[in-house]
Amino acid sequence: MSRGRKEILCLFDVDGTVTRPRQMITNEMKEFLFQLRDKVDVGMVGGSDYSKAQEQLGGGDVYKQYDYLFPENGLVSYKRGAYHETQNIKSFLGEEKIQIFINFCLKYLSEISIPVKRGTFVEFRSGLINISPIGRNCSQEERDEFEKYDKIHNIRRDFVEVLRKQFAEYNLKFSIGGQVSFDVFPIGWDKTYCLKHVQHEGYKQIHFFGDKTWEGGNDYEIFMDERTIGHTVQNPSETVTILQELLDNGTFS
Repeated sequence: MSRGRKEILCLFDVDGTVTRPRQMITNEMKEFLFQLRDKVDVGMVGGSDYSKAQEQLGGGDVYKQYDYLFPENGLVSYKRGAYHETQNIKSFLGEEKIQIFINFCLKYLSEISIPVKRGTFVEFRSGLINISPIGRNCSQEERDEFEKYDKIHNIRRDFVEVLRKQFAEYNLKFSIGGQVSFDVFPIGWDKTYCLKHVQHEGYKQIHFFGDKTWEGGNDYEIFMDERTIGHTVQNPSETVTILQELLDNGTFS
């Protein structure tokens, strides 16, 4: 490994794991992770694009603050403080299929009624398409309310089931994450994709921490992967608690 550093890597989901949903990382968490790097290598992996990861992780050159930064599940990757590579969903699917898929989503969204709709229902990223029934331009209060509504009425789950049947031949994966949206990407392009960037780095253990590790959640595949040791957390405070236990019992020694 470069810098002759660590034998253990800790990978963290961002939203709900090191930050509150769509909130900026606290100074206390940043300091804790900085100190953690004395013991292990640290990487961040999230479904959002780089600009959103940068915003949540405190701004500046955040890819230089961790050993790895993997926006869009690692389809965009930064290693050891430098840009590494990008995979592109447009090249994989082609423009014709993408337009058919997006047009279907917009038609479906036009026919459902929910308490609030805002803007940016479809967000095209390098490695995935993000679909939000309420629209990503909603306020934090509206996000919180939609999340509660969705848990009762299963708006996202039902939408995903329709898309899974309608586009079975596209070989797509659907992953519900965050509070208001779900991600769509080719099978194999979930968060396990980021492991291809670290699997030859010589780590003895790779620990993953995430809050949506249930089947269908966007942390499930990497949490269950045989290459990782998975930890389920409910919030950033629990992340720190589990890490402190691992430090105290000598796991990271």
